[in-house]
Amino acid sequence: MKILITGVNGFVGGHLAERLAHNPAYQVHGIARGPHLALASLHDKVHYQALDLRDLPQLRNTLANIRPDVIVHLAAQASVAKSFHDAINTTHDNLIPSVALMQYAVELGFDPLIIFAGSNEIFGNVPREQMPITETQPLVPVTPYGVSKAAVDMAAHQWFVSHKVRTIRLRLFSHIGPRQSESYAVSAFAAQIARIEAGLQEPVLKVGNLSARRDISDVRDIAAAYEALIHHGVPGAAYNVGSGVSHEIRALLDALIAASDTPIQVEIDPARLRPVDVPDVVCDNRRICADTGWSPRIPVQTTMHDMLAYWRRVIKES
Repeated sequence: MKILITGVNGFVGGHLAERLAHNPAYQVHGIARGPHLALASLHDKVHYQALDLRDLPQLRNTLANIRPDVIVHLAAQASVAKSFHDAINTTHDNLIPSVALMQYAVELGFDPLIIFAGSNEIFGNVPREQMPITETQPLVPVTPYGVSKAAVDMAAHQWFVSHKVRTIRLRLFSHIGPRQSESYAVSAFAAQIARIEAGLQEPVLKVGNLSARRDISDVRDIAAAYEALIHHGVPGAAYNVGSGVSHEIRALLDALIAASDTPIQVEIDPARLRPVDVPDVVCDNRRICADTGWSPRIPVQTTMHDMLAYWRRVIKES
């Protein structure tokens, strides 16, 4: 089975490629903007091509050459915060390549399963009485990133209906883990703690909104969900992918600080606050569990332990 991962150098892309590359039943291909694979451990296991998905003629040529059985489309402008300052490019970069994948599959005459990495941001501010969020919840995004992902979700549904392209739409809830960029809250906490411990930062930890609650999963569980969907996902379906448990960001921060022996002061940084922030999110994940047999297995405490260990190692080696 030929599996193409777009954005293979990204956070989820690397974890998914690691998971798939160890199975001899898969021939794993990856594309990303960088000149080479980010993870050295994958260099002899993944067929890599440097490609900017905005180069549509080159994207078409790549699809014609590989003709993958499965496309896992992870490449995106994935920062909600950045989308407020760069809504135009966020919309373009997230929507146009997604549509191109489906159009070129039809034009080139092959029939891949295309899994689109969407986001719970497409649902917007869902009232507490309507949680947990099901796949039938209306799409009313309140962030430019959420708008871009809602557009992709709708386009994937349209191409399934109009051209029978085998699309699967994922509504991914928050996921964290080792190697995540510190532009995301929990990873930023762990990175700052590691720097403070190493004496590279004053003992003041900068934070944004700590009262928000998020449905959080381990990225390695998310990678397992992708593999389960490759084999058991239903084309045309939309799936919530999350833990089904809501965690307050403040509690996650407190747990990370408690894992350090260094005194740390917490300080609100206005630059880390969003213009609009969803107060609480929790998903109903019963559909993916029923269709694929997947379920989240890694406790959030283990995830945070591994994230802090990762950043301590990075800081020590830098």
